[in-house]
Amino acid sequence: MSGRSQFVQLATKFGMLIGAVFVVTVLLAAMPGHHAPDTQTQESPQQSSTTQSQQQQQGMDPNMPGLDMNDAKANEAHAVHDMTPGEHAHNAHIHMTSPRPETREDAAHAKEIVEQLRNGIAKYKDYHVALADGYKIFLPNLPQPEYHFTNYRNGFLEAFTFDPARPTSLLYKKTSTGYELAGAMYTMPKRATEEQLNKRVPLSVASWHLHTNLCMPPANQRREADWTKFGLRGSIATQEACNAAGGRFHPIIFGWMVHVYPYEESTEKIFAMHHPD
Repeated sequence: MSGRSQFVQLATKFGMLIGAVFVVTVLLAAMPGHHAPDTQTQESPQQSSTTQSQQQQQGMDPNMPGLDMNDAKANEAHAVHDMTPGEHAHNAHIHMTSPRPETREDAAHAKEIVEQLRNGIAKYKDYHVALADGYKIFLPNLPQPEYHFTNYRNGFLEAFTFDPARPTSLLYKKTSTGYELAGAMYTMPKRATEEQLNKRVPLSVASWHLHTNLCMPPANQRREADWTKFGLRGSIATQEACNAAGGRFHPIIFGWMVHVYPYEESTEKIFAMHHPD
């Protein structure tokens, strides 16, 4: 084989490799729940563990001022609090899909989803099985009305295909002995249209939602930041106001989400925004 031919083959393979890396990077950027690495200095695992232990001893809430975490974790922590039952869902930080008139096809589709989900996650009533299958508890030390056990591989797959028995996250209630399975969460990339969402879980029975208009304080000012202004529960909800406050604005974070509680009896409770206690 001539040197020129070898060079061409090597160049072709290198180009394919670069192209593959580019595609994966783009997909991960659009993937629900995925965040680009923080550019600030990261704590080592030992430092992170020590910091978390100190915060617990001091009774600190990881969502409150004074916590020095990277933006990705801060965003997720704010999202957890923003979705707490009792919070007004239709605010500047949440965008929800428009409801549609229910059809017989929608009702049948919804019933099928619930049945497949119920069967698919039955084994996860034992939360140890969920952990063994790759689901990870998000913020286990932060008191929450329900805990998200997320499987990031499932979230990646949901960007392309939909299997009702394979949710991105499992939703658990904390008990005195561990966790009790309550429901699940499906996701789609933020670029998805309402028509695409409707094909997965009908908009006549469920409301998909996005977390929007997030203003984060400068990274070096997170400890002293006024969290009544910043974050997903803050008053700042526009690019202009965020710029004026010296913050960093994110029009949309994460991807589309919808909760399903398959052990409830009525459609309204099954596809509720929060678990109907």
